Amino acid sequence: MKPLVLRRLAFVHLISAIGLATAMLAAGCGEGPAPETAEPAGTVGAGLLTPTIAVNLPEKYNTPDGMALAADGTIVLSCPNFNDASHPAVMLRIDKDDQVSEIMVLPVHPETKHVGPLGVAVGPDGHLYIADNQSDWAETPSSRLLRVVMENGKAVRCETLVEGFVQSNAVCVHDGCVYVTETKLKPDATPLVSGVYRFRLADLDPAQPLRVKPAGDDPHLLVTVETKNPDRRVGANGMGFDADGNLYFCNFADAQILKVTFNMEGEVASQAVFAEGQGMTSTDGIKFDPKTGDIYVADFDGNAVHKVDGKTGKVTTLAKNGNTTGAGGELDTPSEVCLRGRRLYVSNIDLPFADNVFDAPHTLSVIELPE
Repeated sequence: MKPLVLRRLAFVHLISAIGLATAMLAAGCGEGPAPETAEPAGTVGAGLLTPTIAVNLPEKYNTPDGMALAADGTIVLSCPNFNDASHPAVMLRIDKDDQVSEIMVLPVHPETKHVGPLGVAVGPDGHLYIADNQSDWAETPSSRLLRVVMENGKAVRCETLVEGFVQSNAVCVHDGCVYVTETKLKPDATPLVSGVYRFRLADLDPAQPLRVKPAGDDPHLLVTVETKNPDRRVGANGMGFDADGNLYFCNFADAQILKVTFNMEGEVASQAVFAEGQGMTSTDGIKFDPKTGDIYVADFDGNAVHKVDGKTGKVTTLAKNGNTTGAGGELDTPSEVCLRGRRLYVSNIDLPFADNVFDAPHTLSVIELPE
């Protein structure tokens, strides 16, 4: 998300081609555009949109991943640089003109000497909340929730809030709480078990980072899910909230989006599959459209981006292509989406998995959505 095994999931994919050994999270599909006939229960075809390049990143930013829209309209982008670790992991800012600047080079874990930023959320306090996936470098659960404290638009320090995750992945801040997906809660379990944690922001103290209890025994664990796909052990991944405060999270390898509702006390009232398959091969990063209530999904394995109807769960494929370098703006193992206005940005993490090869360019694609 090398003696290291980089897993995302948005990760959590397989890294092996560049002397880094293996890791997790997938890609690949056949050459050519999607067929013009719809797949069962979904729409894939005639209405495909054509992505273009929004941002062409330099070599020092070679693995774009998590994205979040800040209040000022800039996009915050995590860049763990798994593909070429000679460059440090960094948090970036994409301004309204798609110009790139650094927010902060993240400090490494004191024991592993690495840092793997994946999902990122911008809190109402303006600070950045980041999932640091340490699973490739640590023998014991060492992944973390970090906070980059921002003052006047500048990063002043990075703090550890929670530690002890196996594979922390996506992050959301909602209604005074921070939510973190755990992609492998019980790594050796069959089926794979993963889930979502919830922490009250007021309870988190960087002077005394909270350590979660292993194997699902922590009281902050909100929900769990089993992944049935025996060939892809990648569980809870992307995450978001709808306008009514319902939580949605992805079960990557089963190509599912699950919906969680709450009662008046904030306790879980229900959990159910909201969308599954219908042309989706995997479900990585997601974002909600505040205008329509629909969900946009990065499909890492399918090299595609989909739209899920926020009312019915019906899936429509917006863009899909075969294995390319991404040079023309094509999707190149996409891991995350981010909506700014009617422009849907897509981070192409380009991890070497299946038939994909890490190569230049390193890009964010953009899909122009109708008004």
